[in-house]
Amino acid sequence: MARNKTVFICESCGASHAKWAGQCSDCGAWNTLVESVAAAPAKPGASAPTNFGNAAPQVERLNAIRPAETARTPTGLSELDRVLGGGLVPGSVILIGGDPGIGKSTLLLQVLAQLSAAIPALYVTGEESLEQVHLRAQRLGVDQAELAVLAETCVERVLALAKPQAPRLVVIDSVQTVFSQAVTSAPGSVSQVRESASMLVRFAKATGTALILVGHVTKEGTIAGPRVLEHMVDTVLYFEAEASSRFRVIRAVKNRFGAVNELGVFAMSSAGLKQVTNPSAIFLSRHETAVPGSAVMVTREGSRPMLVEVQALVDESQLHNPRRVALGPDSQRLAMLLAVLHRHGGIPLGDQDVFVNVVGGMRVTETAADLAVVLAALSSFRDRALGERLVIFGEIGLAGEIRPVPGGEERLSEAAKHGFTRAIVPKANMPRSKRVGDMEVVGVARLSEAIDAIS
Repeated sequence: MARNKTVFICESCGASHAKWAGQCSDCGAWNTLVESVAAAPAKPGASAPTNFGNAAPQVERLNAIRPAETARTPTGLSELDRVLGGGLVPGSVILIGGDPGIGKSTLLLQVLAQLSAAIPALYVTGEESLEQVHLRAQRLGVDQAELAVLAETCVERVLALAKPQAPRLVVIDSVQTVFSQAVTSAPGSVSQVRESASMLVRFAKATGTALILVGHVTKEGTIAGPRVLEHMVDTVLYFEAEASSRFRVIRAVKNRFGAVNELGVFAMSSAGLKQVTNPSAIFLSRHETAVPGSAVMVTREGSRPMLVEVQALVDESQLHNPRRVALGPDSQRLAMLLAVLHRHGGIPLGDQDVFVNVVGGMRVTETAADLAVVLAALSSFRDRALGERLVIFGEIGLAGEIRPVPGGEERLSEAAKHGFTRAIVPKANMPRSKRVGDMEVVGVARLSEAIDAIS
């Protein structure tokens, strides 16, 4: 009898190695190689299926292809539909990841309960019993829904039971708990996750079933398992939340049927997740009067402009190396912006501790926050408020220039809608008239001009 060949597979990138090592030579990750049994070689003459449907594939000209109109299925939650690009697409595969207890299963159970009255849906749980699912449904008030539920971890049995039901939406919770009988390794291993996901994806494409996979995340916050898992699916969503916040943010980092970086905001309550239709309200702290160190900016997540408050605290440092702490913006970019403020604004903060925070735990990665961060820090340093109805956005270059940002008109319109009366923006983002509604718009080309505009 031939012996099974043992290989070591990297849990981070999926690379195969003949022997164990402390570091993966392909991706450089440490302590990620796990022992696995190599798959048996294919028999001579055997070939894997290359198409999802029954028709044989044909070579076609691009200009001769006439794509059919794809009818999306709304989920019943407009915030989730926004992130997905308008709803569920038949045959699409969605991977959603997030920290334990953040609300992935809660959200999907709510969606399935709403859709079960309109389309056949199937919820497959590999982590909980059917009784536990029913108890959660009772807490959410959806226990009367006509929803098909299955507790199974074997992919072959899941597909065999799903085919007679002909569901249009299937949820697998989670992909790390299911396994295929064709692979001898344990559930959750790299080979099992890859093979199980591949079988589920082929089923979704062949039957036109929308498939949602729940994925575990590592301590770094990325989805556990081989990176190829994110390449196999059509859409990748991440749940984000601060530890002490009741607000949840769903962000699309990959979407073949819509825009990436779209954002959906939810609030966790005793009755499940409630969508927040006006997220600008939760990211602004309403002060009775203007306070030093506070600046309001307009960030853009996908196609949605949102108002967020940037707070800065500048205090004399008691340490040899003053601290630079940023919660929301990038810490490295904060150090760069403070250097630009010193060089081109004449404001030295080298002996000051600088702390920057975005209200509500919002993560702002775009460079449009540069001007708001710098002016908030300057406001705290001078102990002088910027203004109660002032909004700021713009990118700062190393030469001290204020560079334009995309979507300037949409940002100004969002600020005017919330009652702001003055805006400091890049000169290239100035509207034709110097006003947007009742809001006065000040365009600046240099950092020194922005400092003069708040003096």
